[in-house]
Amino acid sequence: MSNIRPPAVAGSFYPADARILSSDVRTLLDSAQEADLIPKALIAPHAGYIYSGSVAASAYASLRPVAARIRRVILLGPTHRIPVRGLAMPDADTFVTPLGEIALDTEAMQTISSLPQVSVSGAAHAFEHALEVQLPFLQMALQDFTLLPLAVGDASGEEVSEVLQRLWGGEETLIVISSDLSHYLPYDLSRLVDSKTAQNILKLRPTITHEEACGATPINGLLLSARAHHLTAHLLDLRNSGDTAGPRDGVVGYAAFAFCEESSHE
Repeated sequence: MSNIRPPAVAGSFYPADARILSSDVRTLLDSAQEADLIPKALIAPHAGYIYSGSVAASAYASLRPVAARIRRVILLGPTHRIPVRGLAMPDADTFVTPLGEIALDTEAMQTISSLPQVSVSGAAHAFEHALEVQLPFLQMALQDFTLLPLAVGDASGEEVSEVLQRLWGGEETLIVISSDLSHYLPYDLSRLVDSKTAQNILKLRPTITHEEACGATPINGLLLSARAHHLTAHLLDLRNSGDTAGPRDGVVGYAAFAFCEESSHE
């Protein structure tokens, strides 16, 4: 019998009705600008869809040329509720959204289970929105895939990179980092700070701080691995909640990035 992790933020961060959700995500994906890329990894934001859905869609729309060959998604995001040392795998073997079930890659989980920075924590995943909000986009953008979700807490970029290196795989494996950028700065200051952060990500500088991005740790781990694999980063979208659906006195920054092999975007 499956150990299921049910949706925790359906109805708050995104619609709980499957028909409305699929329609909303499809509209967001269809509205996203085409990118002539072949991504190996993505960074996408994780706020409510009304705020960051259009930016996230910019990342997932870039998967159109490679969707048919992606069979496994490694999804990393920060913990917001439960403190974690290192990276925590869930104790489930299936994640569920209103759009259906996603089987977890238990074989891949075994591959990293011996690493000292990797643990199992059902609690870390039970109510974590950073990972969950990416799932409907993945379900709409891809065809048939398994998932390895990792909740990242107190860890170094090197520890995250070691996990990614072990899971890197080939063209069948997509890596997704879930992260927003700056939080609750005035609009103009947020734009300045987020622009600088984006430039550091584009230059693969693994020096992002938690003031610059809530998912700084998994981002830095990806940047280290991207350097090792000679990936090139591409900025697909950079906005904030003041641009999408919120006031401008205190905004949250959002960005979408794709990381590609250097020869794949010529």
